Amino acid sequence: MFSSFFAKTKPINYFVLSGFLLGLYALCLFFSLKGDWSQMFLPLEIMGFVALLLSIFVINEMVRTEKVTNFNSFAMLFFVLLLPAFSDTLSDKNAIFSNFFLMLAVWRLLGIRSLRNVKHKIFDATFLIGVASLFFDWALIYLILVFLVINLYDGKTFKNWLVPPVALATLFILTLTLFIVYDNLSFFGNQYQFSLDFLFNEPLAWLFRPKAMVYLLLMLLAILFVFMRTRKKGGGKLVSLRVVFMAFILGLLLDVLNSDQTSTILFTFFPASIFLANFLESVKREKIREAVLALCIFIPVLLLVIELNR
Repeated sequence: MFSSFFAKTKPINYFVLSGFLLGLYALCLFFSLKGDWSQMFLPLEIMGFVALLLSIFVINEMVRTEKVTNFNSFAMLFFVLLLPAFSDTLSDKNAIFSNFFLMLAVWRLLGIRSLRNVKHKIFDATFLIGVASLFFDWALIYLILVFLVINLYDGKTFKNWLVPPVALATLFILTLTLFIVYDNLSFFGNQYQFSLDFLFNEPLAWLFRPKAMVYLLLMLLAILFVFMRTRKKGGGKLVSLRVVFMAFILGLLLDVLNSDQTSTILFTFFPASIFLANFLESVKREKIREAVLALCIFIPVLLLVIELNR
């Protein structure tokens, strides 16, 4: 039932996932406020929900245009299901906004495969990563992915390597102008601190998050399986999946750099949803696929109930 419903992309799928996301967001907001509605800033909450909602549509468009999975709703579904599994992510608006712009950046980088408008796509991706860093400073490490993709697709064109600095300079000039107008030049010093406190305070804190470790183990198994299967089939999909895998690794690195908070694991959800969708597609027996998907739905809901009852 579940697999057949989400096996195709229909308008009803958007409504179901959007409705589930709205209910989840409202439920987590209600429990986090604990009746003290004075703490809620409604415009910010609306923008946070809209960013998550748009993330679903970005994933769908990425699947359709870049063909990182078959054209179905599985990737959107897994992205939404990972949110209740790690419900703390919904309270960190900076992580939500930063993740949204990073998803757009990865989408532009995947589009370089066509070798059309390469410089424009590199500029857009770098600019979007810079915007993401305005919400979370360590998002700038995704620039590594930009240079890896340049080397992967069109590294012989020297001008491509000059585009990222130009994009960052453009963003800096625009934001500097804005902060001069609003007399807030201290923003840069406060935002871009690139703290390495995790090296000195609790360098192994990530290892003591059992839920995160189980998630990482399951994802590595799924990724390994997907790569082995895709390599046997061949085709251009393997290169795109390598880019998505690097995005997953950088997301994990971001979470380690910010190991005192669990919200930054959100940066891994998009690439994880792509690999989980590919894994589910590889399950050919309908009954087994239904059982796997039902389990994938039940466990996040159970984790959410346990988290809310604490």
